[in-house]
Amino acid sequence: MLKNQLKVLLWLLASFAAVELINLLSGRALNQFGILPREVTSLPGILFMPWLHGSLAHFLSNIVPLAIFWLLMLEYGLKRTLWVSLWIVLCTGLLVWLFGRFAYHIGASGLVYGQFGFLVLAGFYSRQVTKLLISLTVGFLYGGMVFGVLPSQPFISWEAHLFGFVSGLLAARFWHGRPKTTASSS
Repeated sequence: MLKNQLKVLLWLLASFAAVELINLLSGRALNQFGILPREVTSLPGILFMPWLHGSLAHFLSNIVPLAIFWLLMLEYGLKRTLWVSLWIVLCTGLLVWLFGRFAYHIGASGLVYGQFGFLVLAGFYSRQVTKLLISLTVGFLYGGMVFGVLPSQPFISWEAHLFGFVSGLLAARFWHGRPKTTASSS
């Protein structure tokens, strides 16, 4: 089972690498398919944004935590990991499209921040020791990420960070993986 889950995640990561290679070789021509807030023609960018990056350094700064967080999220199962990831991408993208600065927004950092938010909170909701330990470890090792939701540099989409984080927290509330209890009747 874990072998199949890892295959799916490796294919996802490979899709990010393939798009990065094409974008790099095309002089970043694909970045026009990112999100340009409140432009109707930019709505598909909600889905494309996580795969597009401004530089190789930008790509690497996202792909490493993305891989780590996806691996940790497998504790919740592959199906839940994929649903949570889709939720984060759609919610983050839509909120950036609605409320972001008028500039192209690209990169997987919204997804990364969403995964961070999910992993930090979901373990507490689940009340399962393993998942709680993941929450505590992620919070301890990556807790400094919370400062990325604040405006800091003009070319960094803090909006994607903020909306990704919030989307991840909401996902943790709804998909935390607490075992279902059954009511018995006497």
